[in-house]
Amino acid sequence: MIPSMSGDSARLRATADFVREQDTATLLPLLLPGLDGPELRALADRCRFAHAALLVFPQDERELTASLADAGLTPDGPPRPSVVVRERLAVRHRRDPADLAVGILRPAVTGRDGAHRTVEVFALTVPPGSGLDRLVAHERERQQEAHLAFEVQAPDPLVLRGLCVTLGRFGAVPDGGGYNPHENGTVFYFTAPDDTKTEYRRLELYAPGDHRDILTAHLAAHQARQPAEALLRLLTGAWTTQALAAFVRLGIADAMDPERASAVDDLARTTGAVPDGLARLLRYLETLGAVARQPGDDDHYRLTPLGALLRTGTPDSMSALALMYGGPFYRSFAELAHTVRTGEPGFEHLFGAHHFDHFARDPELAGLFDRSMAAGAAMFEPLPTHPVLLAASRAPEPATVVDVAGGNGALLARILTVHRRLEGVLLERPHVAEAARQSLAAAGVGDRCTYRVGDFADVPTGGDVYLLSRVLHDWDDDRCREILRHIAAAMPAHADLLVVERVLPPDGAPSLAAAWDLHMMCNVGGRERRADHYAHLFREAGLTLTGRARLPLDATVLHVRKSAEG
Repeated sequence: MIPSMSGDSARLRATADFVREQDTATLLPLLLPGLDGPELRALADRCRFAHAALLVFPQDERELTASLADAGLTPDGPPRPSVVVRERLAVRHRRDPADLAVGILRPAVTGRDGAHRTVEVFALTVPPGSGLDRLVAHERERQQEAHLAFEVQAPDPLVLRGLCVTLGRFGAVPDGGGYNPHENGTVFYFTAPDDTKTEYRRLELYAPGDHRDILTAHLAAHQARQPAEALLRLLTGAWTTQALAAFVRLGIADAMDPERASAVDDLARTTGAVPDGLARLLRYLETLGAVARQPGDDDHYRLTPLGALLRTGTPDSMSALALMYGGPFYRSFAELAHTVRTGEPGFEHLFGAHHFDHFARDPELAGLFDRSMAAGAAMFEPLPTHPVLLAASRAPEPATVVDVAGGNGALLARILTVHRRLEGVLLERPHVAEAARQSLAAAGVGDRCTYRVGDFADVPTGGDVYLLSRVLHDWDDDRCREILRHIAAAMPAHADLLVVERVLPPDGAPSLAAAWDLHMMCNVGGRERRADHYAHLFREAGLTLTGRARLPLDATVLHVRKSAEG
């Protein structure tokens, strides 16, 4: 038999009393012995004690409400789904997350200092006959979800990274976390040091907003201590790719109302899917943050900002990328072992032709590839403010920007839109050049752009700024040197070259470039490179790397000039 809620009621009262009595400055040194001086002031200035948390086990919502009332706590509304704790319990007890109904309540408590805080109550509903007896007994004994939480004030990447480093310096160890789309908040869990002076062994940093970029490194540190779990999550990455591709392929993202939650049955009728299968897909997509369940209603889902990127026809759509990665690139990546063993690109081994030749023979596939390339255009957003382009836009005479292999013209259109005095030239293959012509015209800058049909040997001369975006990683070093020499020959002495690529870090730090390096090897026979590798290629072509700057999506812009001796 599962124990009654009476014990949980006593714990709720004790937790509420603790929250009333503590404050940030006195609690932090108890939690992290040795923390004092500047570090204590820095933490206390940047985060505040927000709540203490515990996990309880009501049979239903009515029993939960009665226990809260017995502890003098008033619910702040109906329980909201808890993604993070549900996943932790599922992993710890090898359960299907769908079998665990975990909700969050945050009844308010006023501290002795007048600060408004909460008791965070995680409620795992345990109906009679649920078969969760062992799980409940384990959690009651271990109290692994009990923790103290500090909310980060005005979080930004620098502050969050600094807080995580400081906590680690005083013995706190990464212990998981997650992003909750229902609340748009990111949670960083830590295990308190062994000499902590509180009864709580876990610490939470709560940062309002989506900070999954920083969370990734935090979770990596946690998973490194749990290799079997980490490996299992890595091995199931292919399921994630296909789930997102199916979301697009079945038209589910497009069928969902962008403003409100959609019913599973309605979506099934619209998309021609089986309701049960669709519900299970949406449940998995919820764990990825692509959709969010309507609070208190398991049959309605809404798009999250991440999921909205998979709608088609929107300016920032990444749907084509999902179809490409879940389609031909997914199939070719299965040949990675062949590529590593023989040096032959897996794509060529599978399809019998080089990547570009295969796409050229299939207009529909070529169109999908071009749209997928456009999906990464977010990396270009800061590029128009690069000093080279700013200087060109202020030149006495209108300057010319030459985009070599400029694809659909997304980058050139962005630059010409921002800088009305600049003129553009785009060099591409015939069918791509025509698509770019239409794209630039639609952007309202077509009258300031001319189009050249040709190959790298046909780079236009006389430009002031040359662009080479996501091109060099398609080729081996010999072909890169050839491309760069053509560009160097066309560049006047005063011209600048901006090269956009993902650059491998020199120290093996986590980077998208490492993944793209395998992708390029397997699919086109190309590679990503370190900055010093690019600098060497530039020198051999009579060019000099003079600077570099970060771009979104883990990209880099390399600033290159003609060498003095050239």
